[in-house]
Amino acid sequence: MRVLKTAAIVALMSGCAIATMDARPASAFTFGDFIRAGRKKPEAQQVQPTQPLPGVGTMADPQQAAKPLPKITGPKYYTYKAEPLRRIATDKLLDPVVTGSVRNDALPPMLRTPLADARQFLPGINVRASGDVAKAVEAHYGARMDYIWIGAEGVNAKAKAAVAVLADAAKVGLDPQDYAVSVPSDTFDRGDMIAREKELVQFEIALSAAALSYAQDTVRGRIDPNKISGYHDFKRKTIELLPLLDRMSTSTDVAALLNDQNPKSAQFAALSAELSKLRAETSVEQRVEIAPGTLLKPGQSNPELANIIAGIRLKGSETLKTDHATVLAAYQGTPEYTPELVAVVEAFQQENGLKADGVVGQASLRILTGGDTVSSKINKLEIAMEQARWLPDGLGDRYVFINQPAFTATYADKGAEQFSMRVVVGSKANQTYFFQDEIQTVEVNPYWGVPQSIIVNEMLPKLRSDPNYLDRMGYQVEVGGRPVPSASVNWNGSTASVAVRQPPSSDNALGELKILFPNSHAIYMHDTPSKSFFKRDNRALSHGCVRLADPRLMAAAVLGTSVEDVGKEIAGGRNKALQVPVKVPVYVAYFTAWPNKDGVVEYFNDVYERDMYMNRALDATRGARRAEG
Repeated sequence: MRVLKTAAIVALMSGCAIATMDARPASAFTFGDFIRAGRKKPEAQQVQPTQPLPGVGTMADPQQAAKPLPKITGPKYYTYKAEPLRRIATDKLLDPVVTGSVRNDALPPMLRTPLADARQFLPGINVRASGDVAKAVEAHYGARMDYIWIGAEGVNAKAKAAVAVLADAAKVGLDPQDYAVSVPSDTFDRGDMIAREKELVQFEIALSAAALSYAQDTVRGRIDPNKISGYHDFKRKTIELLPLLDRMSTSTDVAALLNDQNPKSAQFAALSAELSKLRAETSVEQRVEIAPGTLLKPGQSNPELANIIAGIRLKGSETLKTDHATVLAAYQGTPEYTPELVAVVEAFQQENGLKADGVVGQASLRILTGGDTVSSKINKLEIAMEQARWLPDGLGDRYVFINQPAFTATYADKGAEQFSMRVVVGSKANQTYFFQDEIQTVEVNPYWGVPQSIIVNEMLPKLRSDPNYLDRMGYQVEVGGRPVPSASVNWNGSTASVAVRQPPSSDNALGELKILFPNSHAIYMHDTPSKSFFKRDNRALSHGCVRLADPRLMAAAVLGTSVEDVGKEIAGGRNKALQVPVKVPVYVAYFTAWPNKDGVVEYFNDVYERDMYMNRALDATRGARRAEG
């Protein structure tokens, strides 16, 4: 019986799901505290409601016909709608009521003409920008009578410094074409001063718009993450553009001011350095060929071993090749897979995020024969730098960073990584969201509030043919907040007011603890009885929550206590919520390129194909910015 029960629970066990029922905190539970999975509830607790319950019929209500099995689906990916540009309303800047007239003696000497005011050319200026940038430019020039980028000699040194920064935008993962400005030549026809004045005024407005666009993009990114999919959840950053333009007008080092808008974290710096290094590579990439379907285990003999070692020599890090230099130098292409060569393969697997077991299979072959090309790495870096702008500039001194493509959770304290562990994240059908929050609570011996998506998609088909199923499995059922037997519920009706919970036990889907950071997606970190999943290379296997390979270690870290103390709380057997003394930022992130603790950028598979959607969003943004107005 126990074997059957455990198998059934494991079949459902994924921690969380797409849409979840409220899982009440430990303190809110009053019914059945003593119950453990597999124990039959006393007859006194088998309460048969006498009145129809909200949103659901009972088995005593046979009038309700069975409805087709419903289905709860997850968030969608969207067709990205880029922000359109609009023309800056330069014609309105001539209104003397709003701006006042510009005095002739306030203009650069070359702009002093009988017309007295070079702003007469403003109605004919055509510069397009995003709504926020356009408003800031209009407000700045509507309230001032001086220029930022032009002077007595035409284009001034400040403008040239700003143009140089914008032209170098690629080094920080941006597109220089988004900020390209036509710079007036130092030589011009002095017989046509009107054309010269118009050219300079056009440049003045255009450079102000480009500089602000660059600043806005460096701070918050070009892409609005929430327009990509329902799995993205970020409050988009804001930047005060008008004060920034005012600062540019008075700054003696506008290049430093613009560069200072970029993220300053060590992670962003590592991504930027890696991008510069890869762009400098001009050699043709070498590749190795290994027979498809090759499977090599320690102790075996296989002629493809020579190609495998060649692949490691080509793809392995310099550290790996230095650590195993003697073995690699001594290898003469023989087919015997010796223990010394197994150690080399294991090291290669480990640095590529694979299970370091020395077995060369499909995952190892993919990296050895292909992996990421220089161009694909550059693309991943550009996407990572864009997404890094969604996060705070600097993750903090103490935080938890979950990188879904890497299948890892890292705990940092005093700005340095303290440990990292394997995790299981949501499957492609039940993806983990991309967001940030704060860890508040560790719950030991937790209840699992079964999400509505699992009740509807996975339990309901079983319950319609076997209403006693949840009772036998030791689950607790409530309808409208009232405890009822599973068998009393008419599972042919709506489940909107039905709550199902699994009490604490060794079979509980959440294991012995969960770590909560309350969010609208009901995602959290937790233990699991399915330990074998951590041995897999691809660990996108859950319903959306994050399963931890070493939950006690993570719980101890965020609680600021020891693993032993956490163990004592669990051993008490009581469901208990432990408040985290100081809330800990947690980043449930998605980066296919990210630096490790040594600052070395690592690359990961795009498990949810989100990079594809990011590329589509970037393409849409380029299109909107290049469109003629």
